[in-house]
Amino acid sequence: MFSAALKTAGYQLVAVLLCLCLPPAQAATEITATRIWPAQDYTRLTLESRQAIHYNMFTVVNPDRLVIDLEDVELNDTLNQLNGKIDGNDPYIRSLRIGRFKPGVVRLVLDLKSQVKPQLFDLNPVGEYGYRLVLDVYPAQTPDPMMALIDQDRTMQIRDEGRPVSSDAGTIRSPPVATIKPAAPFKNFPELRSRTLIIAIDAGHGGEDPGAQGKRGSHEKDVTLAIARRLCALINDTPNMRGVLIRDGDFFIPLGGRVLKARQARADLFVSIHADAFINPDAHGSSVFALSEHGATSTAARWLAKRENEADLIGGVNIAVKDPYLARTLLDLSQTATISDSMRLAKHVLGELDDISDLHSGHVEQAGFAVLKSPDIPSILVETAFISNPGEEARLNDEHYQTKLANAVLNGIKRYFAQNPALSRHNIAQNRMETP
Repeated sequence: MFSAALKTAGYQLVAVLLCLCLPPAQAATEITATRIWPAQDYTRLTLESRQAIHYNMFTVVNPDRLVIDLEDVELNDTLNQLNGKIDGNDPYIRSLRIGRFKPGVVRLVLDLKSQVKPQLFDLNPVGEYGYRLVLDVYPAQTPDPMMALIDQDRTMQIRDEGRPVSSDAGTIRSPPVATIKPAAPFKNFPELRSRTLIIAIDAGHGGEDPGAQGKRGSHEKDVTLAIARRLCALINDTPNMRGVLIRDGDFFIPLGGRVLKARQARADLFVSIHADAFINPDAHGSSVFALSEHGATSTAARWLAKRENEADLIGGVNIAVKDPYLARTLLDLSQTATISDSMRLAKHVLGELDDISDLHSGHVEQAGFAVLKSPDIPSILVETAFISNPGEEARLNDEHYQTKLANAVLNGIKRYFAQNPALSRHNIAQNRMETP
């Protein structure tokens, strides 16, 4: 009897010691947020959590499907609600199914509308975001911005002839021109150019990267897109000009991708629209920036450039994918001539902005903005106002003021082309960059 009791006590002691020595079972990872950003260029799906997610991805054909297995992930309501976020107009994803595939594995199955080139990668916590698992669904064949322009021209011609227009004609959309008053014509200005001038309009931030936020809750990405669309509509209503929206929706584009997209469209100018915040809420006024090869011209310019260049960290870029063409494009080549043209363009735009609002700086500022690093396209960044200033935040959300800003930028562009009618340097540079 005593021996049996002692043996039982020994077993219990061993069990206690094992419990103390063995590590506790790891709790399943909880998905805290899910987001989907559909766009013509690509669709992004994001899963956010407090711990890194282990995953595996593969594709299935006939029909085309994308399968993602999530290891040790809790199948909670947040994850289950993801399938309801798929938009019927998504260019690439038809539907999404979620379920427990086997113990310890949750499976996501994306039914696709066509063949795609997926990229799945993870991001470490940054800003207000935790760990993120990001799926970018790209088309198997990248859309051609020049073909989008041709389609847009066809659509506008059909509209002008009074014929019905298909709802999916073209990929570049903008608000109806009739809702926007065109810029005042310049007297005694010669015809700008015999060929069509292409202006790339970049609405700052987007998607996962909201940009600055005002006291009233306005996001920079929404304000910049509204102004960019108005500017594009005004440009399209100008003879011999055509606007290309780098971003025409709420989705993220890496800084280098914005430059590349403008070059693929063979843009003559690149205008990036922003409405940033500053540490001082009283900061106000418009600014225009050009690229600097030798450092920022002021503390504010350096601070703003640092904030803007961090967009890739916040929005999330798959650094494992290296595009050799993009890398070659973004090399710091001899940009002296391009920066000189950018400065002239910036001065004209700044002068027009001075007529409608206060200026934060009375001269063109320079800093190392990554989005301005096209070696052969004159590029400027327009800080329309400070969204961190309550008064300017209210004006930035006013449609009439947005139109005034768009008109001012267009008038500056017109003045630049009127004084610089020949762009042979740009054409030569373009050919040089495209030659292997």
